[in-house]
Amino acid sequence: MSLRLSEVVALMDGWYHPAWAEEWDAVGLVCGDPEQPVERVLFAVDPAPQVVDEALDWGADLLVCHHPLLLRPVHGVPATSPKGRAVHRLVRAGTALLTAHTNADVPPGGVNEALARAVGIRDPRVIVETATDQLDKLVTFVPHEHADAVRRAVTAAGAGAIGDYDSCTFTATGEGRFRPLAGADPVVGEVGLLEVVPESRVEAVLPRRLRRRVVEAMKAAHPYEEVPYDVVELASAPGRSTDARGHGRIGALEEPTTLRGFAERVAESLPATAHGVRVAGDPDRSVEVAAVASGSGDFLLGTVLGSGADVFLTSDLRHHPAAEFLEQAALMDGAAGRGGPALVDVAHWAAEWTWLPVAAEKLRDGVTDVGDTVETRVSVVVTDPWTFRAEPARSAHAQPPQARSAP
Repeated sequence: MSLRLSEVVALMDGWYHPAWAEEWDAVGLVCGDPEQPVERVLFAVDPAPQVVDEALDWGADLLVCHHPLLLRPVHGVPATSPKGRAVHRLVRAGTALLTAHTNADVPPGGVNEALARAVGIRDPRVIVETATDQLDKLVTFVPHEHADAVRRAVTAAGAGAIGDYDSCTFTATGEGRFRPLAGADPVVGEVGLLEVVPESRVEAVLPRRLRRRVVEAMKAAHPYEEVPYDVVELASAPGRSTDARGHGRIGALEEPTTLRGFAERVAESLPATAHGVRVAGDPDRSVEVAAVASGSGDFLLGTVLGSGADVFLTSDLRHHPAAEFLEQAALMDGAAGRGGPALVDVAHWAAEWTWLPVAAEKLRDGVTDVGDTVETRVSVVVTDPWTFRAEPARSAHAQPPQARSAP
């Protein structure tokens, strides 16, 4: 096989660009040699021990996971820790690990859209667009011999992505003048003397949400003690097109149904879990428009309330936000003659699993388009943390203890 890991990563980055990830996220290649051949790719939600087992037993060259293995910073990966053990096992087996998390949530064909289509939404639209039109321009001045290192650092941090291109920068040459004062420790020049240095002016645009990450990367690569740079907020150009990336999806169902019917469609479309499908609302109410958010979607509750949706499907809903949402929906019923959205809560793992077959097919087609082949598999190992739901031994137990009659 001529297909290399770097080529697979490039394809995945084209569909789920790392620059689209949230600033707190950790996406991209976790381990693996970019030059290693790739014949088998396993897709899974979590890099859990049982998924690593499956990858190694199957002989996968690459494991693509939605959830990061190392989301929070660590100081080491000893094999005595669960995450360290996963890294050691993968590296020893020659199996690479790639993470596509929030960068896979927002684009067309991503996790939110996969969930929407799985439950029957026709032509799903973004609920909240990401601020792709809010851009900064970073400008810095650096000695010629260090300009390339700075360019690589800022583009690796997410700057320089424009449409279907990345690594976009501009460089001009000029002179930098400065005089180090007492207490300075200059890389170039001497304290008390005016210094003139041939410098490169390096510019790149970046999403405003990545400003801190890009500036820190630039400073780390820059040789100067005091780094000269400007960050300019760019105005949105009139008529500028967007690429329809964003959080959640909303749209009309293929066929109108009831809340009970929609919940049953969800249960049939998603992998079964102990969590099941929890529903809040009148089971007989009409459902024509549905909204979904993959993963923990309670941050969209306020937006969905006034969206015109009849139901909101997401995961990890907590008691108080859900209760308050339903109370507000009931007030809408009294004020406008129709109810606000009902709620459907499903297992986080199950909702995001719907993206795996989509990504696997996209990779197979993408590799075929460049004249190669790859074997893919979608893991069906349930990595949802809940393993069973206890049922009451007798029907009387369905009542709260204080409501039961004495024998």
